[in-house]
Amino acid sequence: MHAIFSVTLPFFALVLCGYLAAQRGLLAEAAIPGLNGFVLFFALPCMLFRFGFNTPLTTLLNPLVLGIYLLGAIGMVALTIALTRSSRVGLKDAAFGALVAAFPNTGFMGVPLLVALLGEAAAGPVICTILIDLFFTSSLCIALARAHDAGPGNARAAGWQAMRGALSNPLPWSIAAGLSLAALGWSLPAPLASVIKMLGDAATPVALFTIGAVLWRAGQHAHSRTPVVLYLPVALLKLIVHPALVFCIGWALQALGAPLGSFELTVLTLAAALPSASNVSLLAERYGADNGRVARIILASTMLAFLSFSLLAWRLSSTHGPNPLS
Repeated sequence: MHAIFSVTLPFFALVLCGYLAAQRGLLAEAAIPGLNGFVLFFALPCMLFRFGFNTPLTTLLNPLVLGIYLLGAIGMVALTIALTRSSRVGLKDAAFGALVAAFPNTGFMGVPLLVALLGEAAAGPVICTILIDLFFTSSLCIALARAHDAGPGNARAAGWQAMRGALSNPLPWSIAAGLSLAALGWSLPAPLASVIKMLGDAATPVALFTIGAVLWRAGQHAHSRTPVVLYLPVALLKLIVHPALVFCIGWALQALGAPLGSFELTVLTLAAALPSASNVSLLAERYGADNGRVARIILASTMLAFLSFSLLAWRLSSTHGPNPLS
């Protein structure tokens, strides 16, 4: 357990540093979008480019891994909406609650954390989860949220709009660029490779710091005060039910003879156990949902994940193969 905490504690400590820096005014609120832009458009794409360049295509786009995580996402969206929709939580807010329950922070936190825990072999399955969440989970939930406004036709338009938004995201394109260069057998000029390495190395600390600052900003711009009963259960669904669902789907397929290794199942389960993606609060604000509730779900899941994720990683640490912590 000490070995697990020695990895997870610095990651969550950097998130706390970002939160406190924004809260105390050491980081100006006006600087947070620029910090987020640096991570999203420069540092993280360079890190993912390197993983794409060094990871086989069959690992990055493993159909079985994609299918398991996709089934888990569908199950979480359906379950969360069914459990939370009420007279106080309409379809739009239930859909965005489902999005934070099914969309872990794999981009900013998951890739570097799971690679640190399990080695670079974890990058492939984690990238599979990013692709599913960017192209399917977010599009589905936004379409459901917009169905609340103007019926199925508007929902379809919103789904396509969300898909176009995913296509404009630099993360999948950086992965594709790395894969393409590797497939062609090309290598980058040494100065350019050094720039990409420097930016990629900056991704982890800056991304974690940015998560904390974004969480603080989301709380400041929340438009409502949300009772605990409306956000804490969703945070617990994210941290407990989501990984349990993904694990059960993978375990059932293993029992049926599917060629899924215990290592891949461990990576998928831990990816699902990550806290909610911090950028969902911005989407909720953009589409007129209750961003106060969404921000509190994200904050609660991030605070609780330090213990829940660490305990799960410790529990699963003996079930996979090449684990540097063993």
